[in-house]
Amino acid sequence: MASTSDFKNGLVLKIDAQLWTITEFQHVKPGKGPAFVRTKLKNVLSGKVVDKTFNAGVKVETATVDRRGMTYLYHDGADYIFMDGDTYDQISISEATVGGGARFMLENMAVQVATHEDVPLFVELPVTVELVVKHTDPGLQGDRSTGGTKPATLETGAEINVPLFINTGDKLKVDSRDGNYLGRVNS
Repeated sequence: MASTSDFKNGLVLKIDAQLWTITEFQHVKPGKGPAFVRTKLKNVLSGKVVDKTFNAGVKVETATVDRRGMTYLYHDGADYIFMDGDTYDQISISEATVGGGARFMLENMAVQVATHEDVPLFVELPVTVELVVKHTDPGLQGDRSTGGTKPATLETGAEINVPLFINTGDKLKVDSRDGNYLGRVNS
């Protein structure tokens, strides 16, 4: 159990038998009336975001979420196989649990796997990943002045938009949360 004064970003709460993580919170003391805490909660499993207000001092049940560093090994049908670096135990996690970040995962990549009562909740990739461009069309000479973008296929199969000067074989830094191009990596 945690009080509203213990709230912090990333804390996982158990509300109505569902797990919610706090993404934002604000303690509010109005001039008239009791204090309260305004929060933005994200459902751990579905990703749904809701606003919820708690009265100050209210006790809320917390959930124990274990985050462990693991290594992504390979994709096997509908599951992704991960290995715990300490115990060498392998676990398989479904595509739905891994989510959209799977399109930026390379074999032997270090990730964070969050579990609750030994059930995988989600997989966190590093914020930035370095991937090689497997294919992109060359930029046209006249297009360079417009600052436009073109599609590029990365080594993982993901397709992102990149500036026109990027060529096949370039190594890029990509934001794993939204797939945005962040820059070229000097080899």
